[in-house]
Amino acid sequence: MATLPFPLKPAIAGALLLAAIHPAAADGVVEMSFEGFGPAGLHLMTTHTTIEETAASYIIRGDFETAGLGALFVNVANRSVTQGRQAADTPHPVTFDSQTDRNGVLQHLRVDYRPDGMPSGSVTPPPQEAVTPIDTRQLTGTVDNLTAYLLLERQLGHGGGCALKVPVFDGRHRYDLRFSDAGRSVLSPVEGQKFSGPAQACRMVRDEIGGFYVDKQHEEGASAGTIWYAPQFLPGELAVPVRMKMDTEIGGVTVYLSQLRAKGVYLRLME
Repeated sequence: MATLPFPLKPAIAGALLLAAIHPAAADGVVEMSFEGFGPAGLHLMTTHTTIEETAASYIIRGDFETAGLGALFVNVANRSVTQGRQAADTPHPVTFDSQTDRNGVLQHLRVDYRPDGMPSGSVTPPPQEAVTPIDTRQLTGTVDNLTAYLLLERQLGHGGGCALKVPVFDGRHRYDLRFSDAGRSVLSPVEGQKFSGPAQACRMVRDEIGGFYVDKQHEEGASAGTIWYAPQFLPGELAVPVRMKMDTEIGGVTVYLSQLRAKGVYLRLME
């Protein structure tokens, strides 16, 4: 692993030593696990992301599910995967599949991102209530949400800032993810997470364009939030999200990186 550009706090130094005695992810694979909590430290959700990259292609797998009291507000489980190609160190999605079980109702989203830049998407079954319309001209050049975050993480990992606007289409929803710088800070251990160290905060806002329920009582996903990224774990490659504060359909959720396996690194930040 390359020399880290920042001094190590004791908690991180100890965690990095685990890399010598625990098997890390295979070359080209980044595995991240997160736990989400609400007010009073109530456990609300668990989520995982795996990124597999070669010089020519990539696969991202993501899943999340509500847990504990979060399942009392809305019981949601999602599995998503995107497969794409690399061109000039830039990821371009080829296919995206996502299946969500929301309170016992399954919905499958599928997108084929064609070489001409115009995606072909589907949603099965279609929404049973009215959704806002999408003009097909608004679909050109879109990517899936997993690729959108990979673009930001690469930009930060290569020394850039948060400023980025990514057009997203997932087969049903069309929106822009708009990121902006929210300052640098040194994070301390909190709520059972042992991470200490410098981080870049990025503000995220989802600008809804089409495919969302007209009735706003049926809000879905995260509409805004702040994400703290640590560039020191995979310098020159990806910045790793270590904490997030998100506005979601189940309310405010604080998400903590609990485990990272990546290219010779193994971190276990939460028990």
